[in-house]
This record gives sequence, C-alpha cells and structure tokens, in this order.
Amino acid sequence: QVQLVESGGGSVQPGGSLRLSCAASGVIFPLATMGWYRQAPGKERELVATITGIGSTIYAESVKGRFTISRDNAKNTVYLQMNGLKRDDTSVYYCYTDYVGTQYWGQGTQVTVSS
Repeated sequence: QVQLVESGGGSVQPGGSLRLSCAASGVIFPLATMGWYRQAPGKERELVATITGIGSTIYAESVKGRFTISRDNAKNTVYLQMNGLKRDDTSVYYCYTDYVGTQYWGQGTQVTVSS
C-alpha cells in the first residue's frame, strides 16, 4: 500500500522560508517520480515541482528561483525548500507520486504566508 506523509507546513511572513518533507512507503522509491502540487481556496490544484528518480526536475514558472525540490533515496523522502515566500504561495501543499502508472497523493499540509 502506497502512503505519502507530508510535514513541515505552517505560517510564515512574506519573504520567509519553509521546508516541506514527504516520506513515502510502499514504493521502490528510486523508481518513483515524486512531486508537489498546491491548491488554494477556490482554485484548481496546480503543479509546483516534480523530480524523477534520477533527479531531473520541473518547476512551475511562479516558483522558479525560489523553490527547490530534492530527494533522498536512502530515506524515501522528497523535500520542497521554499524561500522568498509570497502571499500568493498560501495553499495546501500535496505530495504526490507517479508510480508504475498510478498517481498517489498525501493528505496535504497547509502553508500560510501572511504578515
């Protein structure tokens, strides 16, 4: 059974930083493309960043240069380092994996950027 457990969300002032973590189980982690999506109230879920098993990355234009996705295959964990946070980054952030042709989602973690 594939499980994704996120942690690291919270509240931060504009310009601040947060690091999200997502621990995966039930997958052969190096084979899994991992990523983060986010969904703000009243908006559709959108891609933030993805990383393949060999470390190739894709970022949404809105986060390029501010967010960094990384993974530790020894710990079955993917990270999202978020710097220079803006109010528009306020969302629920979801970890996801595309594993053997199936997508799985975490429960989500709230990130609030506010002064």
